[in-house]
Amino acid sequence: MSNRRWKQRPARSNWGDFGADDQLGRLNLITPEVVLKGIAEVKLGHSFCLSLPLELPGGNALNPRRHPPRLRPTERDGRPVYNFRLNLTSPGATDVVCDDAVLLHTQYSTQWDSLAHVGQLFDIDGTGVPAPAYYNGYRPGIDITGPDDAEGRAPGAHALGIQNMAVKAIQSRGMLLDLHALCGAKRQNVGYELLMRSVEQAGVEPEAGDILCLYTGFADVLMEMKGHPTHEALEQSCAVLDGRDEKLQNWIVDSGIAALCADNYAVEGVPASAGCVPCALLPLHELCLFGHGIPLGELWYLGELAAALRAEGRSRFLLTAPPLRLTGAVGSPVTPVATI
Repeated sequence: MSNRRWKQRPARSNWGDFGADDQLGRLNLITPEVVLKGIAEVKLGHSFCLSLPLELPGGNALNPRRHPPRLRPTERDGRPVYNFRLNLTSPGATDVVCDDAVLLHTQYSTQWDSLAHVGQLFDIDGTGVPAPAYYNGYRPGIDITGPDDAEGRAPGAHALGIQNMAVKAIQSRGMLLDLHALCGAKRQNVGYELLMRSVEQAGVEPEAGDILCLYTGFADVLMEMKGHPTHEALEQSCAVLDGRDEKLQNWIVDSGIAALCADNYAVEGVPASAGCVPCALLPLHELCLFGHGIPLGELWYLGELAAALRAEGRSRFLLTAPPLRLTGAVGSPVTPVATI
């Protein structure tokens, strides 16, 4: 199978399966029937915010390139518009107004990775020479442009951007695996065998179109540190997936999940264990974002939901998690909502 962008696709991929111009990947599996399955999980009408405060983790110890939001007032006639009395500019007015702006790193806190977040070097043209490519054969310089674009286009993901996920209006059945109950609070690599133990404890398996959420306790640790994380705590706390585990990779592909989310930094361990060179430094990002169009959610706050599901003896819920409709962005803050 081929399309206008590629002559050969990666061996383990679904490029073209959802159409030559597809930009949603496995989100296509979230059908009306799947949404109805999610709605059927609402028994109590209790909703849970699955977002950290967006100023957490705090500082930039987790990622030196990402910084907390910077909130400031807008200005009106040179004055900051916070507690601004409109009678200063409109005599007789009784209004008092606040209006603000924010500089936001889109992947600093609770977030979605779009399919344009991570690509790979791949022999997309069958010439024997690897070239940069993204999911479904979209290419840098054509579909994803940088600040050095030859045509002067603004940097951004003209294809595979987060806006596609926003328009999809992500809502599906969520399923939570409680890795914290299985692994405790110390850093542990979770491969296929251990993950299957967690699935067994959940009592159900994910189905096509479900969004799988992994509770490790990492976001709870961030909350406890109140914006002052330490490198030691960040590097030694809570479970991460072993991205090099091929059985785990195969299970993710075969499970049919539409997206994979966790309360930790990158879903998988960073850095991953050593692999055969050349190889991806982020093997699950390669598998999910590049190969199969499975969006990744990171730094989700899942502790309260996990406790509520545990008390109910359940692991499924209705999940609503659309990102910002920010055209061209490769990631987005998100405030996911779980309803049980």
